[in-house]
Amino acid sequence: MNELRQDFPAYDTADGAFHFLDNAATSQICRPALEALVEFETNDRANVKRGVYARAERATNAFASARKAAAFFINAPSPDEVIFTSGATLGLNTAAHILQHHLESGEVILVSELEHHSNLVPWQLAAERRGAKVRAIPVTDDGRLDLDKLDDLADRVKIVAVTHTSNVTGAVTDVARLRSFCDATGALLVLDGAQRAPHGPLDVQALGCDMYAFSGHKAFGPTGIGVLWGRYDLLDSSPPFLGGGEMIRRVSIERSTFAPPPHRYEAGTPPIGGAIALAAALEWSMSQDWAALGAQERDLTEKMLNGLSDMCGCRLYGPTGTQQRVGVVSFELEDVHAHDVCQLMDSDHGVMLRGGHHCAQPLMDRFDTVATVRASLAPYSDQADVDALLNGLEAVRRKLA
Repeated sequence: MNELRQDFPAYDTADGAFHFLDNAATSQICRPALEALVEFETNDRANVKRGVYARAERATNAFASARKAAAFFINAPSPDEVIFTSGATLGLNTAAHILQHHLESGEVILVSELEHHSNLVPWQLAAERRGAKVRAIPVTDDGRLDLDKLDDLADRVKIVAVTHTSNVTGAVTDVARLRSFCDATGALLVLDGAQRAPHGPLDVQALGCDMYAFSGHKAFGPTGIGVLWGRYDLLDSSPPFLGGGEMIRRVSIERSTFAPPPHRYEAGTPPIGGAIALAAALEWSMSQDWAALGAQERDLTEKMLNGLSDMCGCRLYGPTGTQQRVGVVSFELEDVHAHDVCQLMDSDHGVMLRGGHHCAQPLMDRFDTVATVRASLAPYSDQADVDALLNGLEAVRRKLA
């Protein structure tokens, strides 16, 4: 059994039938994050920023420390560039709200056919508001961005918003090549890091992006918390997204003035416990040996890919090798709907998978399908999980053939 499971309470009482392979949708919470959440809710629960009693001051200090931890995890130049959100979806909506003010009519927002709807719909709405256009980088047959087509898409591009790592194919984007394209065109670069953040610390400065979003619940933290990082000059150039308490400087009946970033974008009581717990999860992540965990994930991914490739009537989507990809593997069993596969795998074999379009309908259209089965790994995944997947799928295939 994977020794790392001792850091995840979900495995404290789970027996051998617990094979969780839906980590691209949400990971299990690590013990430090859960303990931090319970500690806050039990001993330090109070609102932040204005309380003058001891418990409120402890909560305020812990919340501020959480922002610093998030900034450290992504190597942000300043904690004041870190906005706490409810997740990557709100982060990307906030990014679209901020950057729409840099758009003029007829300019282009460049997305891709790989995108999760959370990194597509907000840009469609921004384009409608500003009279801009949305165009897509095509996807290769093996599920990667076809960056050779970039030059054909360069005209009037103002924003490039793409996934850092695909939630369907597992492909990792060549960000350096996109950064060169943005330098040449003057475009701003936004990355959806929801699937990358679970794979260890990030460096937004080395990536050269202008904004970056990720979710806590995929990175071993609680649900309902996420991070949007943006260059301070961009955050400071836009009016707020939401209005309410905490994001103001002065309010009168006629008008309001607003606090500086990041507070301008955190209206109302923030997700205090979630932020504190996320900080604990990120600190746990930073303490891990990601070279070893990466090698472990590649071995398990290779085992999955080889087993699925050898399976009669199984069609794989995405890269067939282990380079520049993570352990997210999508596939179909011939003449069997993805939902039926997932239900039988759970009920008969204790393997938890995801079936559907994975909030990526344009990609399903590109691959001429409506749904796939998706298996996704985490640091606590082990050989027994992959064996259960492959053996269970063979049984399901025979049962439904």
